[in-house]
Amino acid sequence: MNTLTHFASPQLPLLHRGKVRDSLRAPSGDRLIIVTDRLSAFDSVLETAIPHKGAVLNGLANFWFDKTQHIIPNHVIKLVDANAMLVKEAEPIKVEMIVRQYLTGSMWRGYQAGQRTFSGVTVPDGLTKNQPFPQAIVTPTTKEESDREITPDNLVSEGWVSKELYDQMAVKSLMLFAVGSRLLAEKGIILVDTKYEFGLLNGQLILIDEMHTPDSSRFWSAEDYARNPETAEQMDKEYVRQWLIANKKDGQYLRALTPEVAQEASRRYLDIYERITGEALPTAEPAAHADRPGSGRQDARARLLANLVQAGLVKDAWVNIVMGSPADKEHCEKIRQQFEGYGIFTQMRVTSAHKNGEEIAGMADIWNNSIEPGVIIAVAGLSNGLGGALAANVNVPVISCPPWKDYAELAMNLNSSVIMPSGTPNLTVVRPDNAAQAALRALNVPRLRERLNQEIKATKAKLRAADAELRVL
Repeated sequence: MNTLTHFASPQLPLLHRGKVRDSLRAPSGDRLIIVTDRLSAFDSVLETAIPHKGAVLNGLANFWFDKTQHIIPNHVIKLVDANAMLVKEAEPIKVEMIVRQYLTGSMWRGYQAGQRTFSGVTVPDGLTKNQPFPQAIVTPTTKEESDREITPDNLVSEGWVSKELYDQMAVKSLMLFAVGSRLLAEKGIILVDTKYEFGLLNGQLILIDEMHTPDSSRFWSAEDYARNPETAEQMDKEYVRQWLIANKKDGQYLRALTPEVAQEASRRYLDIYERITGEALPTAEPAAHADRPGSGRQDARARLLANLVQAGLVKDAWVNIVMGSPADKEHCEKIRQQFEGYGIFTQMRVTSAHKNGEEIAGMADIWNNSIEPGVIIAVAGLSNGLGGALAANVNVPVISCPPWKDYAELAMNLNSSVIMPSGTPNLTVVRPDNAAQAALRALNVPRLRERLNQEIKATKAKLRAADAELRVL
């Protein structure tokens, strides 16, 4: 299935990898949020991704941010891709503002156990499951390793927020909930409860994260609720949760879903997107065209890369020049200079296969999962363990270009670079310019191939011209 499960790029420093979202630093200093198709349930990320889920969440968040910007500014700069949003870097407030209109979920479980006060809000006896409150209530929690209920007074006394700021957040949360409830009611959907997150940008309160999505909110079908309030089914990933509960093995939840369950979950996410926005998700191919080649719409990674390149956030390919010692920097600079004018991202790194080889695993995780094609050039002499160590741990081409001062040193370095054990496909090139040219070819990017074609033709034409000139002498 066509899913986006992991995002990495050596061009964009990772800020945070959450259960669903990956946050990275954009070249502008802003934050790039990639919403993946990962799905979390019961505090763990499942092995099975849900097709189109990330695009649904990202698209719905953008839809609601646009609909509510008259109430409060938000962090959105622009939607870069169906799965990517460029946002302003705000100082997050470590409080979740949870707004509830119905007695359900964890609150209902607490109510059944005798609890009557929730985050400072007291509710009366005699209520039934899924019963609406006379008006929406705010039950804040802290954003910690384990979120906890907390009263507004304690939020202030513990230093999470000032009273003025909390009051502002509470007012804005209820206004946002009212707008969401009204718009969803027109579409036959009940907004049961939701969470809002806020941040400060230049001292101003703004809305961040997501809003009114199936992952941050609880939705019911108004028709289903009217039929039987106590059995109303959530219009979100509750379908997956119930399947996991029904299919426990040895008391443990399964980590993977069947293809049928994943497909049904995807259908439900797509359905709620269309019901809320009134349009089908633009990047979701009709089932009849799922295998049709074309523009790459059916390939989430290819589409995402193309859009990130178009937005100027990344180059379409990268080369990492990895040296075993800072003493090799001059040789690496000679290699790096050869890439000028080709429009690719280059980066120099330092790690020793012998002295801190454990660092390779972290680097390899980025290289192996990078959304762009890449090549590694290893620079190490004497006993070149670096080229082999890299080649054995990465899924991109590795080219060794050992440094040398004279032919004696070259011979020694070549021997250690060329002789490699099985499973270590390290290539070796002697000249820095040829190492760069080999890397450009290994990238196999269409625009680079066309550029190289032109260079080859230019070289041939130059030689023909020289031949013609010399023949007449």
